[in-house]
Amino acid sequence: MGWRGGVSAGPPGWRLDRGDPRWPACLDDLAACDERDRVVRLFVDGDLPPLPGVALVGARRPTLQGLEVARRIGADLGRRGVTVVSGFAVGVDAEAHRGCLAGGGRTVAVLGCGLAVPYPRAHGPLRTQLTKTGALLSEYPPTDGPLPWHFPLRNRIIAALSRAVIVVEAGEGSGALSTAHRAVELGREVLAVPGSIMGTACAGSNRLLRDGARPYLDPSDLSDVVPECRTELAGIAPGGGCGGSRARRRPGGAGAAPRPEPHAPGQRLLDLLGAEPVHREVLARGLDLPAADVAVLIGELELTGAVRALPGGRVLRARW
Repeated sequence: MGWRGGVSAGPPGWRLDRGDPRWPACLDDLAACDERDRVVRLFVDGDLPPLPGVALVGARRPTLQGLEVARRIGADLGRRGVTVVSGFAVGVDAEAHRGCLAGGGRTVAVLGCGLAVPYPRAHGPLRTQLTKTGALLSEYPPTDGPLPWHFPLRNRIIAALSRAVIVVEAGEGSGALSTAHRAVELGREVLAVPGSIMGTACAGSNRLLRDGARPYLDPSDLSDVVPECRTELAGIAPGGGCGGSRARRRPGGAGAAPRPEPHAPGQRLLDLLGAEPVHREVLARGLDLPAADVAVLIGELELTGAVRALPGGRVLRARW
């Protein structure tokens, strides 16, 4: 079951060595920056789309708005023929890949484990779909597991394969920030989607903006580095902000709203709400409940003072 540079009879995919005509030349920028970061081989499952692309990265446990924004930006870029690069992690990464595929685009997922390891396990269907029009990449042998130190190293490859890195939503300790820092070292453009300061979900990405990253609001913000984004396409909505954040809940006490049971639908709904309003339809999708059931939950929580119903079908969490 050896990997000898062609299609293997064992693990999925094929091996790509530096010097092969198909090798992404942008990867060599890593060695030019620091010889210790050199990549000499990749294991590939699928067909490599045009590179460099645009990286979309962010939190593994984003807010609902963060998921919606990642999906929308991925679709915007996919429709324009821009390759979306991300890390295949749960959360923002996965939604960026899904959005690009939904937009008819091609995407590259850089893994922190070998290609024969089904990680994340829930991404089996996404893996199958992705390899039909894009590729999974790893510098690790096929059976290497997802070890903690693999992921910061993976992030340097995501940055190198991109003309620009967009951080959709990231807390202070998010691994997405290491991808942004790698991008700066490589001279790539770094952008961040502005987010709420009410809470911690966007604290890291907002700090990037404070420290000089460019705000990303719609594809035109990439127009100087990504020519495909210089013209607007009919029917594509602009990106928009990352919205609210998953704020910490205050302990019970005077003035605190009654708290539902931890696994009750009401508590699950509260967990999905951040510091900015969320539309009822988005909540229904997040809870996987009929819209009518969500309306009842909102009414019950509004009576306790835990949420506020706003015009236009939006809901806001009233107390943290």
